Amino acid sequence: MPGMDLKLPWVPSAPPEKQQLLSDRMTAVQQVKGITMQHSQAVTLGDSRAVSSTVKLYVWAAVILIIAESIGAISIPLGPGKVVLLPMVWALLIGAGIGLISRRVPGTIGLDYGDQMRSASILQPALLVFIAKLGMVVGGSLPVVFASGWALVFQEFGHFVGTVILGLPVALMLGIKREAIGATFSVGREPSLAIIGERYGMDSPEGRGVLAEYLTGTLFGALFIAIVAGFIASLGIFHPNSLAMGSGIGSGSMMAAAAGAIAAQQTPEVAKEVMALAAASNLITTTIGTYFTLFISLPLAVWGYRVLEPIIGRTTKASVLTSGPRHDDVQLEVRELGWAGKISAWLAAGALALIANYVGYKTLSSAAFGGVAIMILAVFLGEMLCVALRRKIPAVCTVSVIAMFMTSPLCPWAAQISQMVGAVNMLAVITPMLAFAGLSIAKDLPAFRLLGWRIVLVSFLANFGTFIGAVMIAEFFH
Repeated sequence: MPGMDLKLPWVPSAPPEKQQLLSDRMTAVQQVKGITMQHSQAVTLGDSRAVSSTVKLYVWAAVILIIAESIGAISIPLGPGKVVLLPMVWALLIGAGIGLISRRVPGTIGLDYGDQMRSASILQPALLVFIAKLGMVVGGSLPVVFASGWALVFQEFGHFVGTVILGLPVALMLGIKREAIGATFSVGREPSLAIIGERYGMDSPEGRGVLAEYLTGTLFGALFIAIVAGFIASLGIFHPNSLAMGSGIGSGSMMAAAAGAIAAQQTPEVAKEVMALAAASNLITTTIGTYFTLFISLPLAVWGYRVLEPIIGRTTKASVLTSGPRHDDVQLEVRELGWAGKISAWLAAGALALIANYVGYKTLSSAAFGGVAIMILAVFLGEMLCVALRRKIPAVCTVSVIAMFMTSPLCPWAAQISQMVGAVNMLAVITPMLAFAGLSIAKDLPAFRLLGWRIVLVSFLANFGTFIGAVMIAEFFH
């Protein structure tokens, strides 16, 4: 009632030490909530940054693709032969140019180091779409592959011995010492880095040599081998099938560049055989390459160094030079994308292939859409198989096997699949890959500038040696 005091029942208060404990717990809860919110915001910002970077790269790749395909193929006479600059070469060069000038481009459209690293990450799964296309060509051309017989088998020795035979003597005559072993025992891809790193350490002379080969191949390997393979093909000295087998270097982008340059100068029927044999050779190299380099080419390089260095070795500035890029100056590991990122890269590679097919070859049929869908399906199944095998077998191999099955006589729908996949030009699938490769090149240029010209020259000779060595052996057995 008004004017009356209401007495509430007495509630005992907690002891002071319990009150302090309760206060501490509340503070801890608030801190955890704050950290959780900050982490959630960081994850969201990270995801948004990755999505923004990916979209920007896809837009740049499409622009590069349209420009490169619009330029088309340009032939430059060179002595008895010619150099053919295909759209894939233009895509690589334009992409590299964009990466180099990005510092002067506004941040919204420019490419920083993170964007370039993400382009390298996109390239890995995107290449599988090209591998699927190759596998389906192989599956439909199995008689041609089997007919190559011993030529396809023994040419592999050329891949792993040609680098040493051609590169090592020149390296020694230029005054390069034990770096020559790392620079010439292989084409210096990731498995070779692992072999040298475990055997000698990446800060050893051998480690500096293989790192130089890795950098040279990453930056200029595809461009170099495309020009060289195209020029040799124009000479008419070797059979196209021998040149095709020599293209299976073990690097997806370099194989695509070399085989594409050779196939572009052939009739459609021969071009199909070229791509099939290049794919088969590359699959063999990828599968057994690590064992060949570990047990054949590396011991051969070490033995050759011991025998030849006292005879033809020289002492120059390169002999005492210990400066150069260290292994921690170079990003050797490309961050692997998650499933969402991989699927996005597969879809983007397919869409870009369709754009290249339309701009460069003036065709875009419903069969082409179906062909791209089937290629992406083969990649997805191959990736699933790779995961099921706990990645003990590379995805390149699993995707190739599934793609080959789809167009082989064992598949009841082989004819229909071949017809749809055939509606997408092989070179149209290659060009997007080299566009992504070009966009990722600039990130390695600072380390490349630390290399001396001698070791770079030797690295180019090693790349040429692995190609021409395999070609010559294949020609002998052809």
